[in-house]
Amino acid sequence: MSARIGVAVMAVLLALYILLVGQRAVLLLMTGEPIGVAMGVALVVLPVIGAWGLWRELSFGLRAERLGKRLEGEGGLPADEVDVRASGRPIREQADALFPAYRAEVEAHPDDWRAWYRLGLAYDGAGDRTRARQAVRKAITLEADARRG
Repeated sequence: MSARIGVAVMAVLLALYILLVGQRAVLLLMTGEPIGVAMGVALVVLPVIGAWGLWRELSFGLRAERLGKRLEGEGGLPADEVDVRASGRPIREQADALFPAYRAEVEAHPDDWRAWYRLGLAYDGAGDRTRARQAVRKAITLEADARRG
């Protein structure tokens, strides 16, 4: 739940930033001065990029959460227990020991979104957030393709 609060706070702050920068952009564009207009255009582009990034992250989070709930409902979430440190982070050695089984599952079933999602959880447990996100993105894509096909 604290992650959702953090996401909500960041989304509100980014929206406020976009609004304030957008106001400045309009004011600079209205000056008619070449430098002011150039700065105004730049200030229009930056909020658009920020809004796109916010939409992309929120969309990823919602889709990943939906798949996680679906997998949980099917009883397909990993039952492996990994001890955690006082900070709440998993003990990496234990997470690393579980990883080969999930990688082998993906190699055996490369088109199974469930296998990719579990691999993403294993990467996350091992502290590799980049690969975790890639695996979950692959799971999202495969699940969407399965729904369409």
